[in-house]
Amino acid sequence: MHLLAIEIGGSKLQIFAGDDSGRILERRRFVVDHAAGGEGIRRQIAAAFPELIAAWSPLAIGVGFGGPVRWRSGEIAKSHHVSGWSDFPMASWVRDQTELPVAIDNDANVAALGEALHGAGRGQRAVFYLTLGSGVGGGLVVDGKIYHGAAPGEVEIGHVRLDASGTIVEERCSGWAVDRRIREVVTAEPDSMLAKLVREATPGCEARHLPDALAAQDPFAESILDAHADTLAFALSHVVHLLHPDVIVIGGGLTLLGEAVRARLATVLPKHLMSAFQPGPAVVLAALGEDAVPVGALSLAARALSSAHRG
Repeated sequence: MHLLAIEIGGSKLQIFAGDDSGRILERRRFVVDHAAGGEGIRRQIAAAFPELIAAWSPLAIGVGFGGPVRWRSGEIAKSHHVSGWSDFPMASWVRDQTELPVAIDNDANVAALGEALHGAGRGQRAVFYLTLGSGVGGGLVVDGKIYHGAAPGEVEIGHVRLDASGTIVEERCSGWAVDRRIREVVTAEPDSMLAKLVREATPGCEARHLPDALAAQDPFAESILDAHADTLAFALSHVVHLLHPDVIVIGGGLTLLGEAVRARLATVLPKHLMSAFQPGPAVVLAALGEDAVPVGALSLAARALSSAHRG
């Protein structure tokens, strides 16, 4: 059974053909023109549909969107990155384009579904997914189903307050926050290995230099990673105390740090937990990588088809 999956983010648009086992059969990636806004993205999607539908004869479509979504009605509440999405009826628009059943959800929720059904959370009852990238997001899957709160969203761990002043997790733990801290080290400690790696490379995305600096045992890289892991562990302790998932899956662009960040989180998290919950959930790296959203969207599409048949 062939299906289509669409991933819409702040800087990327991807459309995938796949099947109900979560297997991806074709990938298409598009450059997002921010100036063209949501309307420009929709033009790109509409232009891609005829060829993909002719090639694969999909039976349903799943959409993972980077922002708050009213999943029942299929509406996008808003985008924090691209204009032209507020209150847009995405599911009905896709149905009008394709005449196929459609389901849409927040991209972190969709990634959580992908990891729970086909990735690092497979076989676990309650799976919490944390995505670390330009922002920080989360999703919860229980018994194979996305947990939904009141519309338009839930599990926004990136907006959890870390203190009474209003500092949120995203301000400390996002990719941009790590980049900023590295730039501060470059200024304050110009002779460090981390500073040298940054200066010798093209500007931007400074976090990509942390693995090499850690391998060289740079103390400033170690300090940044320790602070990052401790803040994340504190934030995740709230997740554990409220939800107590079986496993916490770490995904997103910052997983380029891989085992280093996972190991530190697994070590520090129990220190923030009540004794009855010790040692806490397993902390594992995402197995699907950048495919978590499309794989989850394929599962979403399969469920949209099942709902259409029941209806």
